[in-house]
Amino acid sequence: MKTIDNYPQAVRRLYEKYNQLIERKNRPAEEEGLFHRYLHPVLTRDHIPPSWRYEFDPQHNPFLLERLSVNSVFNAGAIRIGDSFLLAARVEGADRKSFFAIAESKSGIEGFRFWERPVEIPELDESETNLYDLRLTAHEDGWIYGLFCVESKDPAAPPEDTSSAVAQAGIARTKDLKKWERLANLKTPSPQQRNVVLHPEFVNGCYGFYTRPQDGFIQTGSGGGIGWGTCRSIEEAVLTEEIIVDEKRYHTIQEVKNGLGPAPIKTRYGWLHLAHGVRNTAAGLRYVLYVFMTDLTCPWKVTHRPGGYLLAPRGSERVGDVSNVLFSNGWILDDEGTVYLYYGSSDTRLHVATCPLEALVDYTLNTPEDGGRTSKCVQQRIELIERNQTWLQKEGLL
Repeated sequence: MKTIDNYPQAVRRLYEKYNQLIERKNRPAEEEGLFHRYLHPVLTRDHIPPSWRYEFDPQHNPFLLERLSVNSVFNAGAIRIGDSFLLAARVEGADRKSFFAIAESKSGIEGFRFWERPVEIPELDESETNLYDLRLTAHEDGWIYGLFCVESKDPAAPPEDTSSAVAQAGIARTKDLKKWERLANLKTPSPQQRNVVLHPEFVNGCYGFYTRPQDGFIQTGSGGGIGWGTCRSIEEAVLTEEIIVDEKRYHTIQEVKNGLGPAPIKTRYGWLHLAHGVRNTAAGLRYVLYVFMTDLTCPWKVTHRPGGYLLAPRGSERVGDVSNVLFSNGWILDDEGTVYLYYGSSDTRLHVATCPLEALVDYTLNTPEDGGRTSKCVQQRIELIERNQTWLQKEGLL
């Protein structure tokens, strides 16, 4: 391998290729359904600016090699500020460490370009090894909060065990997504916490948190599902009780575990929630996305629970670092009533799918709940067939 002859020209080619990717048009994939998936991912490792990866100095990098490579870009928090769609993406370096970076687009489906520098979240102490999966909530107290997973080595593990970890819920707040104030980690009765989401409004004068109580780093154990708790202060947030909002259930899409995605969307029918459900298969864990609705006044009380999944991995989405996974921690409702759902596939890349809020609410309110066993599910389907036969005969289509 020889050194670069025309170094400035080689760097220019890097940027030309990068800009072609950023400016590439996106369009809906050819499929029918509630959501329109888009043909191209909105963020990948190649969307990371060259200046974040290469050192542009022929004296120090004569072969123009990547010095800080990026492995993947996925699971992003999302928020709309002014006319900009902003994604707080999880960027994983080749060293396996994740960090957050803000990408901005005017359309929400293409042209996402990262801001000049990654996000700097202040550390609480040096035990914090990895931060990831940021949820953004614009709270009625005037702050934008970011809740994220804080991963540390398990201090109780023996020295030879270099994989056991502890997960806690970190909290930071900002006004502009640039300067962040770190608050104390959330304290709950559970040994470990992941997938924690801040409710966007006060509930009886308190901050509300959706939690995912779990006994271990991977296994939920007695955790039981998506939890709920409240506290008066967010600077030192302590939940003394967690009640289960949406439990994990046998032989469902969420039989192994489930967790909330982004902060819920407020509708006149209730709070609309997006979550992920996990089940076991012969090929390993399968992550899908589903929705449910909770009461406007009591957001821990489920009012509607459509059966089955909303979105599942398809095609190339099933392939990646952690295969057969869809995960979302960000969605945006625009002024025209369109929901932009941002989801990571197989811990590798980030996609967008869009849907009218009105249609998503209809799906949530009118899709039957999981029957729980084969005989009831068959009866649900027979009743649907019979109703359709009646309508088709009435319209002269049968």
